[in-house]
Amino acid sequence: YDVLQSASPAQLPFRFEQVRLGLAMSLLKLVSELGDHDESRQVLDVLHRALSEARSPEDIDRIIGREARLFDRLYENLYVNEEGEELLNLFSRTLDADAPELLEEIAQEGVTLARTLDFSSDEED
Repeated sequence: YDVLQSASPAQLPFRFEQVRLGLAMSLLKLVSELGDHDESRQVLDVLHRALSEARSPEDIDRIIGREARLFDRLYENLYVNEEGEELLNLFSRTLDADAPELLEEIAQEGVTLARTLDFSSDEED
């Protein structure tokens, strides 16, 4: 986040995209830890590839755009419990965010939600 705040005007859009990808990956990691969700792991891999390989916002769009069907499947197959839905909502809001202030708000909500998650409930079944 510090890199975003200190970025030059020319680098600001790319640095913003990097922060947004990092937040999205963190939220999706929580989703995948809540249960055995292959779709969330596949999308997480795409986001990681975009974060690792992209050198511009256009690269990010291209990498993610090639795998759009994975995102569609994620939304179709994941609404299984309230916690997963809340995380997925934050994930969706992250992808739609267009300002650093929105990302900061979503991150705070994510931290608050993460404190309440019960990762042991699936193991007990």
